[in-house]
Amino acid sequence: MNRRSFFKMGAACLGTAAAARPASAFVPAHNWDGYNWGTAPPVNDRLYQGPFPQYPPEQVLPGSDVVMATTPSRDVVPGYGMGLVTYVTGDFGGNTFKGVDMEKAIEAFAELPLGQKLYVRPTWRELQKRPGRLDPDPYWQTTFAMAKQHGKRVGFRVQLSDPDIDEPSLPDFVLDKVPMVRLRGGEWKRRPSRDAQGYLEPRYDHPFFQDAFRELNALLAAELDGSPLVEYMDTFMYGFWGEGHTWPFTDHPFPDGVTAERTFVRMFDVQREHWKKTPLVTNTQPDWSRVGNSELLDRTIRSHNWVRTDTIFVENEQIEAISNRPPWVAAVLEVGMSNGSPESLRIDDGVPYTDNVIAHVMDVGANYWSLWNWHAEKAENVLNYYRKYPGMIDTIARHVGYRVRPSFVWHYEGGDRNGLVIGFANDGIAGVPGVLRVTVTTDDGTILAGGGLDPGYPLPRKIRQARFELPRGTDWKGLKLKAEIEVKGARYPVRWACHQSLEGDGSLRLRRTSGLG
Repeated sequence: MNRRSFFKMGAACLGTAAAARPASAFVPAHNWDGYNWGTAPPVNDRLYQGPFPQYPPEQVLPGSDVVMATTPSRDVVPGYGMGLVTYVTGDFGGNTFKGVDMEKAIEAFAELPLGQKLYVRPTWRELQKRPGRLDPDPYWQTTFAMAKQHGKRVGFRVQLSDPDIDEPSLPDFVLDKVPMVRLRGGEWKRRPSRDAQGYLEPRYDHPFFQDAFRELNALLAAELDGSPLVEYMDTFMYGFWGEGHTWPFTDHPFPDGVTAERTFVRMFDVQREHWKKTPLVTNTQPDWSRVGNSELLDRTIRSHNWVRTDTIFVENEQIEAISNRPPWVAAVLEVGMSNGSPESLRIDDGVPYTDNVIAHVMDVGANYWSLWNWHAEKAENVLNYYRKYPGMIDTIARHVGYRVRPSFVWHYEGGDRNGLVIGFANDGIAGVPGVLRVTVTTDDGTILAGGGLDPGYPLPRKIRQARFELPRGTDWKGLKLKAEIEVKGARYPVRWACHQSLEGDGSLRLRRTSGLG
């Protein structure tokens, strides 16, 4: 059974503004839909988005007609803020490559056409060996090199604790200074070698640990924050795998709950301080270990970062959070898949377990889904399942995240007014995880009109209209419509998800559609 399916606890999730709350690190559970999250990401040059009455006495668009219409693409549309994520390593870190050719194994992951991103989960020890510098293990460097070679981005999490490996997760220079505390109040017969010595966690609140943790973030961020090779970074949460718990143990290494919560709220703020451009992704794990998870999650949303869960058949709290998150917040869904072997298929009423997983990942409107054979990461294992059951993987690849297109194009002209109103559609399953910015340009790149939609829009299966005023006398035909997504101040190109032919940069050339009007 997947370890995460065991978590059946009823702790906290989210609440009022982080800055206005005392440091209790507890946010009472609440419904997410319609909740007051404070401010959405800013839109400095917001496009006018209606209403657009055409007739007196409220005439806004004189002489408007639909002149162009697009239809959905049936292809996989790659882009920032969505996609299938190929796991290079999971909980085993560098041990994934024991007994195999590491470079060939990672190259096989990068070459998988099913995935648009790569993901690694190193331990702190695998990234830093001494103070003041990074010394990453070769597989980390190879992953980024292969990502660059194959035009993919990388997501990652640094594990401060990993119960699935025998060696320490922390570098020696931290272990030499920081006390380790044996966890009690539970028993987990997972690895005989670890069970004998017990499961140890550091005193995260120790001053040396806190200083070293800050330095680690500073070193990583100096190299990777805003890097074109990085998609997102998971926040380093408390405990096992960085998920925010040390289940099944009922205690933690802190002297009391207040110290635990205060420590991890501070550690989240350190990460937020250093990662100014790259989205931080926080686990929706309920607070089994009483270390402030609900406060971390609340601060994540309020700072325009993203969320994730490490399974799909899980507590209703996590499903509520993921499926009713604000539309501008991306959701990363990690769920292990079958390797195609008969014992891993787990077919129920004709439906393989992995297909059932994918259906539920789509139900909650995910931006990402993992191509991940839990504790058996091999490119061939992903392909073994896909060759037998391609249908649902193909389906999610063509629906995951946001798939935006200019569905309706109206042209209006009258008096001294001339321009376009465009109705944007989203054929995906998630909102836009940021601000969709759209410009009308000439062939030489001159911007005639442009700006941003409201954060998260257009929503799936809804039209969001926006006006683009053109210079008087400008012929709209032949102009180009270009899109970008803005996330935490960084902009990434968006390829329109329409069937109609696009330019090389993913923009759409405006023309009259036959048969309209």
